[in-house]
Amino acid sequence: METANLKEATNYNYGLEKIFKDAQDFLPINGTDYVELYVGNAKQAAHFYKTAFGFQSYAYAGLETGMRDRTSYVLKQDKITLVLTTPLTSKSPIAEHIKKHGDGIKVIALWVDDARKSYAETVKRGATPYFEPMVEQDGDGEVVISGIQTYGETVHIFVERKNYKGIFLPGYEKWESEYNPTSCGLKYIDHMVGNVELGAMNKWAKFYAETMGFANLVTFDDKDISTEYTALMSKVMTNGNGRIKFPINEPAMGLKKSQIEEYLDFYEGAGCQHIAVATDDIVFTITEMRKRGVEFLFVPGSYYDTVADRVGDITEDLNLLKSLGIMVDRDEEGYLLQIFTKPVEDRPTLFFEIIQRKGAKSFGKGNFKALFESIEAEQARRGTL
Repeated sequence: METANLKEATNYNYGLEKIFKDAQDFLPINGTDYVELYVGNAKQAAHFYKTAFGFQSYAYAGLETGMRDRTSYVLKQDKITLVLTTPLTSKSPIAEHIKKHGDGIKVIALWVDDARKSYAETVKRGATPYFEPMVEQDGDGEVVISGIQTYGETVHIFVERKNYKGIFLPGYEKWESEYNPTSCGLKYIDHMVGNVELGAMNKWAKFYAETMGFANLVTFDDKDISTEYTALMSKVMTNGNGRIKFPINEPAMGLKKSQIEEYLDFYEGAGCQHIAVATDDIVFTITEMRKRGVEFLFVPGSYYDTVADRVGDITEDLNLLKSLGIMVDRDEEGYLLQIFTKPVEDRPTLFFEIIQRKGAKSFGKGNFKALFESIEAEQARRGTL
């Protein structure tokens, strides 16, 4: 049995190595630079993310710094940088974005060594430009940025900051605040999920493969992700070093409206559905976040009746995980623990996943059914199922 497991794990590792090798190296990405949300009131949103998620004040730009059309608050927690941006006039394109979508993710910024080359290589391969390379500078040096469009109105901005020593970007100043709640233990962005229209998943998977050099890490069809009522399909795309992972979801035919369709209806188009953030101690993180008012999806107690048989030995106390609603799944490399917040705004759109990986490289396939049933219960309460 041990020999068989070793062989299976070896095959799995070989498969991952081949996937990462298949990813092209014309667009080396060091990691996620920042994620920018367009929101109706950035000051209040910043207070929420500091209080509920444990982010810290980091940088600020607005009227006081010479920015006339918007205000942005930058928050940090370990390697995660959130930018919350609000318009200062009703005529701003940012205001139009918020009017249509509500609060949502506009920018997924990628940290690169060469923003000019990143732009040239992706546009050459078919990317639609968002803006051409530009240099922003102040007394702390310069940053080169460029941008391309992706699904819906979501964009990728390439950020080259090797010649910059400032706080965040030129035009920002350090944000001094007396109110900085302690961290909830969030470490980095594990993956970010895009929801696209029926029939568009393969188009955007192809975009990431051909335009950005990503490889298909794993594919889930409607047999993998379904319940009695709803289903979806997903392709997980990864860059060459595995630091950037973008699952792309589309709805599949079902008896009732899936969470993907609900998202598309209320967001009024394709967009980023959720951010998965990693922690080294999910029990601590979720205990803290619950204290601070974050609401999580309810996981039926019956889910835990079969966890031990399905997952095997784990370090954590299963009864404690059950009390917190944390789910567990295992793959050939180890296991993972995960939990999902309810939407963090009134439109049932953006939410967060909290994940702790104990060796596992997968995405919790064994939890899909329980997760979907939990989401469906929320949809039923909203009258949108």
